[in-house]
Amino acid sequence: MTSAARAERVGGRIQELVSEFLRREVSDPRLQLVTITGVRLTRDLRIARVYIAAPGGRAAADEALAGFRSAAGFIKRHLARNLDLRYMPALEFFYDESLDRGARIDQLLKSLPEAHEPDHSTD
Repeated sequence: MTSAARAERVGGRIQELVSEFLRREVSDPRLQLVTITGVRLTRDLRIARVYIAAPGGRAAADEALAGFRSAAGFIKRHLARNLDLRYMPALEFFYDESLDRGARIDQLLKSLPEAHEPDHSTD
């Protein structure tokens, strides 16, 4: 198995475990409605970049990131109990801006004037 494939598989498992952890064991209100949108590991599995989205946009996500940073050790211990890895990757948390970009593109597309008839001009 290639290291990229293993990193992807372990990243998916970390995403599942962190999501489950948030649902069951977290009492921090900053983390209550957060969604884990993805986890990317370095090829050597030493660093896990966890991407999050939070309702309320960037301000809410910044609050959530602060909550994740303060709970990183607790989350890492939970992962270590449930993953069979020689080394537990360091956790880094990032705001996933792709949802905001998608909403902005959708807004721009909706603001375009509608063309009711196809343009068949042959200038």
